[in-house]
Amino acid sequence: PEVKKFVAWDYVVFAALFLVCASIGVFFAVKERKKKTSKEFLVGGRQMTCGPIAFSLTSSFMSAVTVLGTPSEVYRYGASFVLFFLSYALVIIFTAELFLPVFYRSGITSTYEYLELRFNKIVRLAATLIYILQTILYTGIVVYAPSLALNQVTGFDLWGSVVATGIVCTFYCTLGGLKAVVWTDAFQMTVMVAGFMTVLIRGTTLNGGSTKVWEDAYKGSRLNIFDFDVDPLRRHTFWTIVIGGTFTWLGLYGVNQSTIQRCISCKSEKHAKLALYLNLLGLWTVLVCAVFCGLVMYSHYKSCDPWTADFISAPDQLMPYFVMDIFSAMPGVPGLFVACAFSGTLSTVAASINALATVTFEDLVKKGFPNLSEKMSTWISKGLCILYGVLCTSMAAAASLLGGVVQASLSIHGMCGGPMLGLFTLGIVFPCANWKGAIGGLLAGITLAFWAGTGSFIYPAPPAKSIPLQLSTLNCTLANSTEALTTAAPTAAPDREPLLADTWYSLSYLYFSAIGCLGCAITGLLISFVTGPSKGEDIPPVLIKPVCNLFCFWSKRLKAFLWCGVQHDSQQVDFEKNLPKVIANKTGTDDTFKNSINKENKRQFPGYNPEENSYTN
Repeated sequence: PEVKKFVAWDYVVFAALFLVCASIGVFFAVKERKKKTSKEFLVGGRQMTCGPIAFSLTSSFMSAVTVLGTPSEVYRYGASFVLFFLSYALVIIFTAELFLPVFYRSGITSTYEYLELRFNKIVRLAATLIYILQTILYTGIVVYAPSLALNQVTGFDLWGSVVATGIVCTFYCTLGGLKAVVWTDAFQMTVMVAGFMTVLIRGTTLNGGSTKVWEDAYKGSRLNIFDFDVDPLRRHTFWTIVIGGTFTWLGLYGVNQSTIQRCISCKSEKHAKLALYLNLLGLWTVLVCAVFCGLVMYSHYKSCDPWTADFISAPDQLMPYFVMDIFSAMPGVPGLFVACAFSGTLSTVAASINALATVTFEDLVKKGFPNLSEKMSTWISKGLCILYGVLCTSMAAAASLLGGVVQASLSIHGMCGGPMLGLFTLGIVFPCANWKGAIGGLLAGITLAFWAGTGSFIYPAPPAKSIPLQLSTLNCTLANSTEALTTAAPTAAPDREPLLADTWYSLSYLYFSAIGCLGCAITGLLISFVTGPSKGEDIPPVLIKPVCNLFCFWSKRLKAFLWCGVQHDSQQVDFEKNLPKVIANKTGTDDTFKNSINKENKRQFPGYNPEENSYTN
């Protein structure tokens, strides 16, 4: 059936979203115009509170990929996607208790500064370049996917929406810095939840209430959530989602610049941890909304699947098609859903642009030009925001080649984020790891993850491992036929070339991150032991998290042995002494770095005024 396109009211609601986002950028540009330091622009002067940061984190990582992709996944494969709530919980605990304390106490702006403090400049540069590549690729998908889906279903102009997204994000990032990004994200999060709830309420009402939706989902095998099959080739099982999903999202949360930049912009470490735990509630809320939307959509189309019947050309268009179908008599409401999808896009793109600008400025520009004035630093940061805004928007053109949005985005995060997670784990958990081990481990992890990821792209898994559940077109009026269609049952796949096609290349996409992380960590430790492990006495305790304390709390001697010489007992006393010394040894500019580290430490005390170098009692 022909589904109605956008009308004037839909465009008004959608345009209002863009207008509010741009206004927030202007507001912070005017409000903060006297605070022209690059630190204020990039990390909000480290004065943010936990509330808006929690909203911002949720909004940034629950992009349009979630709004459009997750309901479609549930519709086709069942509600096992809800098991990600366990993955999210593990990820937040590890991030808040393992990675965040080290980053926050180090007083860094870019997470990759840590790698120079712990290893050396080469490791920092390699990690920075990988992060820039990963983020530009991912942002391309986030911009392109919703634009394409909405264009084909609602008639919304494809490149118009791509360019509008890029321009608005770049505009408020460049004008308002991190504070504008965070507060815009908080607004977009409310729009996203409002859009989901509207679809849920209307869809449930049309399909006979929640009990009927639940019954339909049960009869259609959509509620077979707990599949404990240990086969790593199966696309989604309990183990692939909980183990593989944890590694994938930990690479995205625990060591990702976008996340850590927000957390270290908080006024205290306690606020930063609280932001992460509040953000977990937000992640669960959006996940549950998306999963239930998928079940409601299945109940609505159980006997007439628009994808199999060729009413739409890709599964990612199911959600927009559903919205235009159920709200055809309510002008303005489809506009709210499109605003919901684009809220996810805007927040993710803005976070990426801001993080890319920060990493490039801190890790590349400041290294080449260490004596830049604050005013020039701020202007360069804004210029970088514009540059990355253009690059990320341009990258959207390449995203059309990557298939389903959820799988494509998580595959990219897995292939790049896994080895990075392994690299930071080497530095934070293993004091014996040296810089040679770090470089060797990173190369090994990247090679393994890209080998598996690229192979799976060229040789997709056999249908038996990833076949969608049954979908019917029994009650459809098909365009060129009167026969009913159903998805084919899985058949035994013929032998494929090369030999690895049905094993290594058919691994679940969620395991790419685990492969990269473990490959990096194991190779790094082996190389470190072969080339001579680092001396713990030379490593400031603030750069290492003594995880061994959890497992051998009964024995001080055993703890001291596993610390590998790192002086954790004197961590608070030696911090100001040791860290500048290590930086000086690595950089050769003792006074400059000592002053900057001391200034960072003083900023953490209340009442300190850096301009006058004094305290207000």
